Amino acid sequence: MSTFLFDKIIFGPVHSRRLGVSLGVNLLPINKKICTYDCIYCECGFNGDHATAIPQMPKREEVSRELEEVLSDMKAKDKAPNVITFAGNGEPTIHKDFAAIIDDTIALRNKYFPDARIAVLSNATMTHKPSVFEALIKVDDNILKLDSGLEETIRLLDRPQAAFTLSGLVNNLRKFEGQLIIQTMFVRGLYNGKEVDNTTNEDVAAWLKLLKEIGPKSVMIYTIERDTPVEGLDKVPLQVLKQIAQQVEEIGIPAQVSG
Repeated sequence: MSTFLFDKIIFGPVHSRRLGVSLGVNLLPINKKICTYDCIYCECGFNGDHATAIPQMPKREEVSRELEEVLSDMKAKDKAPNVITFAGNGEPTIHKDFAAIIDDTIALRNKYFPDARIAVLSNATMTHKPSVFEALIKVDDNILKLDSGLEETIRLLDRPQAAFTLSGLVNNLRKFEGQLIIQTMFVRGLYNGKEVDNTTNEDVAAWLKLLKEIGPKSVMIYTIERDTPVEGLDKVPLQVLKQIAQQVEEIGIPAQVSG
């Protein structure tokens, strides 16, 4: 199916179904997806889809300059963003200057739109790095992925590209001591002849158990909205998402559903 790459460092603002009016920041190349996961549902396609492109990360100074230009223009037009969101063509926390860029962004936010939040959408695989951990603690919405409570499901759905264990990931998430939001993409369908479904009773029960251990301040529950790099994946019905959200609420954690 058709997928896309973000072709700018700063993009939007766009209306996010989870975050409101969001000004996006892409710290990855504009001509290649680079990620520590290779999710079968990713709107940017697979990591190898753009293998012939020459990847070049934007420099810290370039990000700061372009972000200030956009924020200054929005200020002049009295168009405030609800949130400045780090997302883009892969995993933002792999940028070598991620921590410094977060500091720059906080300063620019405070200068132009002090009421705006700063959000990072991350798969949490780099949270073992002290600099990444400390940077994520500073942002308003530290949104970290956990797509299942079963490692085999994560390996099928998210396809980790480096050394990975679910227990290691959960240990890193617990270190935030509640200063995080868990995001979970629920998907059904087939991939490479295997059934994909992280809404099963077994998956959800294991996932809820991990949520109790991690203790996030909230959980974002959503499903496919855009094209995916493979055929055969289906949106999970809104009613099913709401039923899962109710189970999250029953263990004392607020849940937000985007169908």
